Amino acid sequence: MLRQYELVERVKAYDPDADEDLLNRAYVFSVKAHGSQLRASGDPYFSHPVEVAGILTDLKLDDKTIATAILHDTIEDTVATQEQIERLFGADVARLVDGVTKLSKIETQTESERQAENLRKFLLAMSTDIRVLLVKLADRLHNMRTLHHIAKEEKRRRIARETMDIYAPLAERIGMYGFMEEMQELAFSHLEPEASQMISQRMARLRDTSGANVHRITGALERLLKSKGIAASVSGREKRPYSIWRKMAARQMSFEQLSDVMAFRVILDDESDCYRALGIVHSRWPMVPGRFKDFISTPKSNGYRSLHTSVLLGGEAARIEVQIRTRLMHEEAEYGVAAHWAYKLGADGAPAREAYPWIEDLLDVLQDAASPEELLENARLAMFQDQVFVFTPKGELYQLPGDSTPVDFAYAVHSDLGDRCVGAKVNGRAVPLRTRLVNGDQVEILKGKVKSPDPAWEAFVASAKARAAIRRHVRHKRREELLAMGSKLLDAVAGRLNVTLNDEITGPALGRLKLHDRPALQLAMAENRLSDDQVAEALVPGARPSRPRGARAKAAASISIEGLTPGVGFLLCDHCRPVPGDRIVGVRAPDGPISVHVIDCDHLADESGEWLDVRWGAETAGAAARIAVVVHNQPGALASLAASIAAHKSNIVGLALKHRDREFHTDIVDIEVESVGHLATILAALRQVKAVVSADRVRL
Repeated sequence: MLRQYELVERVKAYDPDADEDLLNRAYVFSVKAHGSQLRASGDPYFSHPVEVAGILTDLKLDDKTIATAILHDTIEDTVATQEQIERLFGADVARLVDGVTKLSKIETQTESERQAENLRKFLLAMSTDIRVLLVKLADRLHNMRTLHHIAKEEKRRRIARETMDIYAPLAERIGMYGFMEEMQELAFSHLEPEASQMISQRMARLRDTSGANVHRITGALERLLKSKGIAASVSGREKRPYSIWRKMAARQMSFEQLSDVMAFRVILDDESDCYRALGIVHSRWPMVPGRFKDFISTPKSNGYRSLHTSVLLGGEAARIEVQIRTRLMHEEAEYGVAAHWAYKLGADGAPAREAYPWIEDLLDVLQDAASPEELLENARLAMFQDQVFVFTPKGELYQLPGDSTPVDFAYAVHSDLGDRCVGAKVNGRAVPLRTRLVNGDQVEILKGKVKSPDPAWEAFVASAKARAAIRRHVRHKRREELLAMGSKLLDAVAGRLNVTLNDEITGPALGRLKLHDRPALQLAMAENRLSDDQVAEALVPGARPSRPRGARAKAAASISIEGLTPGVGFLLCDHCRPVPGDRIVGVRAPDGPISVHVIDCDHLADESGEWLDVRWGAETAGAAARIAVVVHNQPGALASLAASIAAHKSNIVGLALKHRDREFHTDIVDIEVESVGHLATILAALRQVKAVVSADRVRL
């Protein structure tokens, strides 16, 4: 562990004007606050924040960031408060510490909810000051270095997976490849220990047999460039086990089939020398087709610049990767934003959003998430993806995720353009919107007059921003249709009660139902969270709606099957959904319940057990049938569907959207029916509804 004076000396070595008193006070405060707390390794807990601060001194960060690192766990793990941190160390340090601090763990939240909310809070703080991210990455890196001390394998794997999914991609996004590679390697060793060990062992054997080759190739590159008048520093390195494992999985190759497990870096003084060196290397050894990338003329979104190529060494019978860059590019590649944050982002890190536009896009994506699971999915999708470079008709360059389509491009340009997209031209030719873009494509979007993104786009878009926008539109459209359906159902209840739905009636009713407004009531009825009886009781206490004769509530319906021992439980097959009037058969599973199927159910072939001769009992009042209804994609379609079902003495007990495109959408509807004949009547009536294209009984 770094001692107090050693930490201060490190900072003063690269920043003589650093506030030494601030660093000393932060060190002492952290030691006292953490007191006798111990880590899983048995070390004093305060050794962790001090080591995190030490990692950040390697990046030559300012004194406030170093103080934040020292204090970053005090609010979360000790009795210290943010107010106390602000009083003792200033508003900037307090704000940074709060940004790094996790949210308090609320026991009622699920693990995904806690993780999602922590991520949301962290990203919001990061968007205003990039130093929050630098401290957090250093914190996670040190935790990964000591992860093996945690006894529970499940906890180690959870932390390693979170690192692989969230923090390593974040490090890559700001160009900190050193952090990214080490975190990936450490996480890989816990997630796939056998694969990691196997590759490490094979790399060791390769090192023993070809170590001289690395030295020989390095020397050959230096001599070749020197003979052409270019002074270069050349170094060779092995690719990391995780990088090799990913390549093996992507190419479906064994370790022995891989030929480019070594990479060489050529470091030069001038950018023009990079292109000269590239030409010299290509003139000496043949280039591997498709393996050249120019990240100098078109840098990555994180600012990474370098020339990448792969060549075949005839004498060595091997393929190697060569990276050519200047010293400044190399420093930026190792430390990313930290290599130049002071003069590019300003002392307070404020212009993070301008310097890294993907942060703004990520925040938009997170705000559109409907659930914690969707938030985490979108965050991973937005941060961890390959890039493709395409152009607008005016020559503006856009970087998109790999496998992007014109729809992704439209949303990358502007959300409004994505919502109004009706077609696209790529390189001057009209193409389907699901066309995959490739590097260098010129894309023109054809814009419509109204915002109408197609829900079917979600199946092929590649970017989190496009996917989140499409889902937002679908949710909004769905809500409108549910409100229309709920309005019809509410009006029907009011009609049977002979009451007018004015404020004097609905106000008290909403209070009794603990709902804040009428739309909430309509949604609850449309989604079957409130029954007609509950709404009627709320509107007119003591009253009940005069229900159509023959209609029964779901709870009141009863099903009896003859041929079974009285009292023996049974399940109706969830795939064929038998209803009274269907020919049925029972199957007694060896170690499970009796299941009842329609005689021609496709899933009977998968059942193992004794077949039973059963039939519907006289006391059966009905069952739930599943139908698929294709309706026009227009306002009020669902409402007319629901009204027709209600008019024929049936209740909707389940509703799900199966498919939607620009003209039609298919709804899977579960309805209560008395018999097969009742079901046939309802289907015939639905087919007469103007908004309905088709209505059929379905089996899964």
